[in-house]
Amino acid sequence: MSSHLTPRMNPYKASPAAYKPLLELQAYTDKCGLEHSLLELVKTRASQINGCAFCLEMHTREARAAGESETRLYLLDAWRESPLYTNRERAALEWTEAVTLVSETGIPDAAWEAVRLEFSESEIVDLTVAIGMINVWNRLAVGFRALHPVTEEQQRKAG
Repeated sequence: MSSHLTPRMNPYKASPAAYKPLLELQAYTDKCGLEHSLLELVKTRASQINGCAFCLEMHTREARAAGESETRLYLLDAWRESPLYTNRERAALEWTEAVTLVSETGIPDAAWEAVRLEFSESEIVDLTVAIGMINVWNRLAVGFRALHPVTEEQQRKAG
């Protein structure tokens, strides 16, 4: 295995106390009232932007298990060019990109206007917290090189 695919450490074991409040906040966002399918799209899109294989594997698997179509998951990186997403999903995805890339975007007014049209104020806060959470998980997974599960068949095909 290449050294860039070798985990650096297990942060969960190194500091379990750091994970308790993260898990509590994640539990809140998972049950905040926003649609599960929308949250999985948001988690997947942020993970694409951040290059987090661990979270991409997890959230695409969970989205499929919850009934998300393969096609919508394949096209997520090009959501603007596909008619398969609702206006609400489009606003959430635009907000996800703006918040995830905040140092580059500064959160443009167009993203704000789009999310305001589709979400209530409390939903915007919950959505933003959910985006923040996946960004935290991405940074932990990428920073410590967490490896996603690999089946024996996948391992054989990879050589």
